Amino acid sequence: MTLEGVRGQEYTMQLAGKTLEELLVSAQSQECLTVGVYESAKVMNVDPDCVAFCVLATDEEYECDIALQIHFTLIQAFCFDNGIDIVRVNDTQRLAEILGNTDESGEPKDVHCILVANPSADTFEDPALEKLSLFCEECHSFNEWVPAITLPEC
Repeated sequence: MTLEGVRGQEYTMQLAGKTLEELLVSAQSQECLTVGVYESAKVMNVDPDCVAFCVLATDEEYECDIALQIHFTLIQAFCFDNGIDIVRVNDTQRLAEILGNTDESGEPKDVHCILVANPSADTFEDPALEKLSLFCEECHSFNEWVPAITLPEC
């Protein structure tokens, strides 16, 4: 890959991170988010057609958590089988800050899996969702099935 290609990829990742932040804020304001591994699994089991996008999040602290990695594998398989775009984020603290999902001590609650729901065609439409879908499609063309996105600093 050329230097221009690397710079272009970094720029695309930065844009994807900003777009993901916009999507999460917008979806949260419209009450179209499901946050948490177990909560997400319930939604996927009950109504998989309402899921429009999936975010898996971890950081160094949880990379050796076997149970979490098994959940991620199952969630990824579900998303692939149902045509749901999925990305990975490596900063649970920043993700929790975006969602305002921290406990009293400032520690993030379970933000390891976040689903953006699309309960009906008219309820939630967001240009950020379309941009991220195109980003995922582009990554798939390079055999990157779960692209990693870096969220922008606050």
